[in-house]
Amino acid sequence: MANRLQNKTALVTGAGAGIGRASALRFSLEGAKVIINDINADLANQTLALIAGMGGEAEVIVADVTQQQEVERLVEQSRQALGCLDILFCNAGGSLPAAFVDVSDDEFEAIYSLNFRSVHYCIKAALPIMLSQHSGAILCTSSGAGINYSPGLAAYGAAKAGLTSLARSIAVEYGSQGIRANVIAPGPIETASLRAWLDSLDAKQTETNTKSTYQEWCEHVPVGRLGAAEDIANAALFLVSDEAAFVNGVLLPVDGAIHAKLSSA
Repeated sequence: MANRLQNKTALVTGAGAGIGRASALRFSLEGAKVIINDINADLANQTLALIAGMGGEAEVIVADVTQQQEVERLVEQSRQALGCLDILFCNAGGSLPAAFVDVSDDEFEAIYSLNFRSVHYCIKAALPIMLSQHSGAILCTSSGAGINYSPGLAAYGAAKAGLTSLARSIAVEYGSQGIRANVIAPGPIETASLRAWLDSLDAKQTETNTKSTYQEWCEHVPVGRLGAAEDIANAALFLVSDEAAFVNGVLLPVDGAIHAKLSSA
């Protein structure tokens, strides 16, 4: 099936790489006009070049989504560039593992700001536009760490867990006015940054292991591999499309059955 987002407009945050880039490309392939947001202009323009090479229509707006005024500018410029705003994919986020006791107050605030406050700012800015249109699909990227325990990710997981409550509140409060809000929770995804981190763990080990950290992570996933950014993009496409018109306030794990494994333990 093609053209599932024909005549739709989409803003994707954190679209310079990984899940954000894969989703921006997927949305474009399905006919959407895309605003590529990232804090890194070079990465954002690389995504733009890929979309242009496919014959898609997109623009780059560089903004730091942890800053409310920048988010307000981002959303308004997106509306002006696209004429409307049908899809908001709040994807920007991230963290590095650390024991909770070692996370300073400033570091906790930075993690919370990137992974929760940024989404709050984006939704607050975009919602009035969507309400005036009587339609809009909002999608937030959470994490398996926002559902179950993940080592060293207490602060990150707490921020991501909050996205589920926020999206459900938006879905219930504004569902009758044409607004949908859902959450996607990726499992371990083989991005360049994750692979580099896994390799760095191997480099720090003093004992010789028969398996690399990468292999151990793959074996932890019931399907036997890490996810690809495209796996998340495909699920995101469904959730923001009209095919999911009756899907609202949902948390969807896309994790190769990790959540099912933990839930049955």
